[in-house]
Amino acid sequence: MTVAPHPPKREIFDVPAMTNTDNKGFVRPVERYEVTDHGLYMSRPADHPRFFHLESWLLPDLGLRANIFHFTAGHHDGQRLYLDVGRFGWPDGDGRWHAEDWYLDLVDVPGLSLELIDVDELFEAHSAGLLDTAQCEEAVAIATRALVGAAEHGHDVQGWLDDAAGGPVFFRDHRAS
Repeated sequence: MTVAPHPPKREIFDVPAMTNTDNKGFVRPVERYEVTDHGLYMSRPADHPRFFHLESWLLPDLGLRANIFHFTAGHHDGQRLYLDVGRFGWPDGDGRWHAEDWYLDLVDVPGLSLELIDVDELFEAHSAGLLDTAQCEEAVAIATRALVGAAEHGHDVQGWLDDAAGGPVFFRDHRAS
């Protein structure tokens, strides 16, 4: 039995209200937002069974959202960064940032090559008319840039992101895992 593909995940990062509305419409309080030269940083608690805190960096010019999940005991799998591919826009006139996840994801485990996952979801979404061909091509181009860039930086994803953005992307004082 094939499961019908879900629509692209859309989120709102409301900086003035200090909230994050997830793709299911749940409004979650945010502990910290910071607008940077490269995008938006968010840190918030999470009520997920696998992780208790989430840090995200929206990087509009790179078409990426970089996430650090702070896992609960027994759920850490060695992953450092989880990169979503999509459209992550600069703020609207009301200070809200909008995100649209285009299915492809990249998983960064230190010491290993960056791993591309969920390619099947991208194809299924295209077949179902949820993304057009131009969006799918852009998603593949974004993922390819990240894969090649990380490989060229000795699989140092943060090093590649810093170079690709033209300066440091991550806060060096982010929460400890």
